[in-house]
Amino acid sequence: MPPNGRREKPEQVLASPEAVESTSRLGLLRRSPSFGLLFLATAGSGIGTYLAAIALTLDIYARTDSGLWVAALLIADFLPIVLVGLLLGPLFDRLSRRRLMIASDLSRVAVFAALPFVDSPIGIVGLAGVAGIATGFFRPAALAGLPNLVPDEELTNANSLLQTIENGAWMIGPVLGGVLVSVWSPSVPYAVNAVTFLVSAVLVARIADSQLRSEESITSGHWRDVADGARLVVTALPLRTVLIVWSIVGFGSAAINVAEVFFVRDTLGAGEVGFGVIIGATGLGLVLGSFLAAPALGKVGLRRNYAGSIALMAFGWGGAALSPAIWVAVPFVVGGAAGNGAAIICNQILVQRGAPDRFRGRALSTIMSTNFLIIGLAMGVAGLLTDWMGARWVMIAAAAICAIGALFAVLLTRWLPVHSVDEDHVLEAYGEAAAGMLVSLDSVRREPLTPPPARDGAANAGLERIAVLLEEIELRREREASRRSAT
Repeated sequence: MPPNGRREKPEQVLASPEAVESTSRLGLLRRSPSFGLLFLATAGSGIGTYLAAIALTLDIYARTDSGLWVAALLIADFLPIVLVGLLLGPLFDRLSRRRLMIASDLSRVAVFAALPFVDSPIGIVGLAGVAGIATGFFRPAALAGLPNLVPDEELTNANSLLQTIENGAWMIGPVLGGVLVSVWSPSVPYAVNAVTFLVSAVLVARIADSQLRSEESITSGHWRDVADGARLVVTALPLRTVLIVWSIVGFGSAAINVAEVFFVRDTLGAGEVGFGVIIGATGLGLVLGSFLAAPALGKVGLRRNYAGSIALMAFGWGGAALSPAIWVAVPFVVGGAAGNGAAIICNQILVQRGAPDRFRGRALSTIMSTNFLIIGLAMGVAGLLTDWMGARWVMIAAAAICAIGALFAVLLTRWLPVHSVDEDHVLEAYGEAAAGMLVSLDSVRREPLTPPPARDGAANAGLERIAVLLEEIELRREREASRRSAT
């Protein structure tokens, strides 16, 4: 193990920058076979998940004809993800991420294999809750381990490809689910989903456990680890930026999700077909945004791309809200969704780079769960406002909220360098500095009567690294300005 206690990425040791075929984005599946396995696992289980989500909703509606039962199903799928992230986040750093992912997949295999034999609504909702708990473990573990699967220079591409295939599954899965339920019954989508999760577990099992982790986590006790994760999120600049900005944007996004069906059917008079067109346009925009995020980040950098993507969300949804007809709204919806897809990639890069590996799982789960909680509360408020104000005004308000989020993104990323070549080092330095302060604080807790002189070593090293990086960036800018003025 190297002196800093970090393991080298197994597939990165032999890779030089010259060896990376940067022109072939999908070639990453071949250059990093373990990432390829995770990509295929995400593709299969993603399609199955969205396919089964439609089947579950149609099944519970057919059995009960009750909006309350449908709401209970959504809560059972949603609430466990929030609770797992907020209360069990340290497990993503302390336990084997691969085993957590495999256990999650196998749990969902059991759930969907059992669902065809369950007749009562309460049984269906209960099993959906178990599946929600399992889902709450899989995604944070996968995203926390992702930076260790690929070379540093390909992390953005890896996030982009993974999010693109997930958004593609979001487009395809519900359509397939609706067709299968109409032709056969919900039992067929349930069985298909069980098979996809079994395949996912087999694929993940082929990834070496060490490839999903580069640093060993040090525990101070579970609840103290939970508190440290929350403290890291609010003290590390990259993480705090995502927490604040995406919490604001989450209000707007939740309002759009609630109001758009009323807007399309009642305000525009486009009916169910029009609503299907809007959902398809949203899926298309998400796929385009997530796939094009990697080259966009390489050209304009994270700082500009983050604020620009959220501004595109505001513009797209605002234009759709002001549209007089469905055919006018569709291009705006595609644009707003594309901004959403790109902004999600920016969020993931900020957290993955801004949180050291030993804290990354709890940081990701804390931020994701907080955002889910805010979105859930915002949906409730948006439902009331839609009845009171009307769908068009709610969507206009949502676009305005996203515009505020874009402004906050500009203000909260001023510490980021403009040029993308400097971003990764600065993000990692800020994350290490915040983590070093946590380690220092924990040491003081353990030995309150002993004031060792090197107690702040890790934090000071991180802060010194930030200062040196900023000085180097400033000098580089001055040299570039001098060259431009000389020519």
